[in-house]
Amino acid sequence: MRITKVTTKTGDAGQTGLGNGERVSKNSLRIHAMGSVDKLNSIIGWTRIESNKQSDRALEEIQQDLFNLGGELAIPDLELNLLKNSRVDWLDSKTEKINSLLPPLNEFILPGGSEFTSRVHIARSECRDAERDVIALSENEYVPDNHKKYINRLSDFLFVLARIENFQKGKKEIVWDYK
Repeated sequence: MRITKVTTKTGDAGQTGLGNGERVSKNSLRIHAMGSVDKLNSIIGWTRIESNKQSDRALEEIQQDLFNLGGELAIPDLELNLLKNSRVDWLDSKTEKINSLLPPLNEFILPGGSEFTSRVHIARSECRDAERDVIALSENEYVPDNHKKYINRLSDFLFVLARIENFQKGKKEIVWDYK
């Protein structure tokens, strides 16, 4: 799909078109899910500005995956297999590799540490918002299982990515003081 015209005026009354030509409310569960995934992708793009070369490559791949996920959400009841199951495996592998380099976590930690890790934590929390919207959609309409898995595992990856950055930079993790 190519964008040839940005302003169409077809959405002025609160409806938008899906990839299959169907018109739906801009407040529908599907549009909320698509918008949340798009917002997450934008936040990851903003996060990349502060990333190192290795993290940047992984985050760019994630942005591509999120576009594939969003593209499939835009066409209901059709599995295009744009977001392959292998991408969930890739995320799991990356998460496990990073986590194996980190000290065990015994307490909840406060988000922060550096500009980059703070941005990653914002992306992680936005990922949970996107996950809730994708799950809400899946409770009413068909959403491929790997979409739900991917978005769930992505927040785990972002969490360990923030931790490894702080660890490698010698930034102390601040644990939650629950007194």
